[in-house]
Amino acid sequence: MAIPEDFIESLKINNPIEQVMTSYASLKRSSRDYVCLCPFHSEKSPSCHINVGKQFFHCFGCGAGGDVITLVMKAENLEYIEALKFLAERAGMTMPEDAKNNDLSALKTRILEMNRTAARYFNHVLTKEAAGEKGRLYFGSRGLSPGTITKYGLGYAPGGWQNLTDHLKSQGFKENEIIAANLARQGQKGGLYDSFRDRVMFPIIDLRGNVIAFGGRVIDGDGPKYLNSADTPVFKKSRNLFSLNFAKRSSERRLILAEGYMDVIAVNQAGFENVVATLGTALTPEQARLMAQYADEVIIAYDSDGAGQNATHKAINLLGEAGVKTKIIKMEGAKDPDEFIKKFGAGRFKQLLDNSDGAVNFELNKCKAGLDMDTDTGRVDYLKRCIDVLVKISSPVERSVYISKLAAEQGVSKDAIEAQVNSVIRKQKNVRNKQEWSNVRSFADRRKEDPQAARFPREYRAEQGIIAYLDMHPDDRKYIFSRLSLEDFVTEFHRKVYKKLTENMEKSQDFNISSLNSEFSPDEMGKIFTIISESSKIDMNREAAEDFIRTLTEHRKKISVPSPGEMSEEDFAAFAARLRSRKNG
Repeated sequence: MAIPEDFIESLKINNPIEQVMTSYASLKRSSRDYVCLCPFHSEKSPSCHINVGKQFFHCFGCGAGGDVITLVMKAENLEYIEALKFLAERAGMTMPEDAKNNDLSALKTRILEMNRTAARYFNHVLTKEAAGEKGRLYFGSRGLSPGTITKYGLGYAPGGWQNLTDHLKSQGFKENEIIAANLARQGQKGGLYDSFRDRVMFPIIDLRGNVIAFGGRVIDGDGPKYLNSADTPVFKKSRNLFSLNFAKRSSERRLILAEGYMDVIAVNQAGFENVVATLGTALTPEQARLMAQYADEVIIAYDSDGAGQNATHKAINLLGEAGVKTKIIKMEGAKDPDEFIKKFGAGRFKQLLDNSDGAVNFELNKCKAGLDMDTDTGRVDYLKRCIDVLVKISSPVERSVYISKLAAEQGVSKDAIEAQVNSVIRKQKNVRNKQEWSNVRSFADRRKEDPQAARFPREYRAEQGIIAYLDMHPDDRKYIFSRLSLEDFVTEFHRKVYKKLTENMEKSQDFNISSLNSEFSPDEMGKIFTIISESSKIDMNREAAEDFIRTLTEHRKKISVPSPGEMSEEDFAAFAARLRSRKNG
């Protein structure tokens, strides 16, 4: 159903986009507007612009764009109605009584209810039932207190095939819902079996306190050591972090990145609230950008084995791209934080954190791997590898410190190393500038996204002009609508936008283009706001509109039905497809 326009307008007024965007990126003032690093892709230079006057954002680097509702839909992975609820809660507003969820939104609500029910069930089995004895013994052996078990809502999934499924059915949940939540799977004969069996359970909780997924650890027996929920309508493992719901409360702008659930819980129990972990996968760019929202510095506390060191190297690069300063703790006498705290205590672990070394030293030390440093060839190869590390340091002062240290260590001229580093930086900067400009051009040039644009470039630009003109001059809509019909639009996406504009603008005098959120996806809204943003630099007057109209109407007049003998098979097929699309437009 349609949400009242006055409610949506009030929602936007009470959620200025520049304020909401600060939850996802650090803004810098640019004239009367703002710029920032785009929260939807990794970049070095800010290409995301926030238009305060018109209350929309647009990234010239990846094409994302829209109003505050689109922003929240994309950033929080929410449907339209969910985004309205999110913003309403943020502003202390009450949603209209008759606002109803769409089917997907309703399913998400059911999955969240089901996950909460499942978490309570697992916790009850662990703490109250005889079947949970195995889990209690395990958590006890790992030194977890009853308070920590309660805080994290830990549980135990018994070993039967349908324990959880039967419990959920008794609570009114349907089989298709249980499968959608990834809490059960369908067997070859059609019946369901629990996804998690004979495992201690770790609920994964988002920043709003919802149980969105689970991790399960096997205690003994067959199967993978850890089993994590697959992606569901409410959960994307690449976009979430375990225990961030607790870590966000920390007053420190510093996060500890551990490798697994038990490491996180052990560190948290020792008094360090600001600890998180990924969810069964290596750190992703989305997770790195998420951490950048809550921290200026991340201390990586991965295992000290080879796999942990490789994961550290990858995490350093991703966090650096997200603009986060990175440090690494060096554990001696223990393989992971959990073991270190048990052996040496929380005080020693704090010293480890406070004395953690920078990522640069970690990377420089790795440069020696596999080289014979007693030979000239080995030293030269080492210096070449070090150059690649040093060029990544953005601060000239910090870079100079490490150059001096390397020069002294290897008995090489500091000036020689510095000259080589600066030469590589210049080359990389030129390449990066060309690439960033190429990215901007690629998103500005819609021909690369729409094959129809390559065939009808003039008409394509004219259609964009009409859409932008209607946004800038809504009072002129009747004139435009009287001159152009849907059949005058050549490209399918623009025709769809124009159709929705004619329908909605005729219904409401106060309509604005951002109100199309309920009818277009966030990616489609990005395309629409790309048109608006790029056209803002052009003088969109009536004369320009007449040119756009003339281009489209003249093209339509040219379309006549030639005899089949005058057309190639390819041209005839394209002609027929155009007629069909216009008929269905």
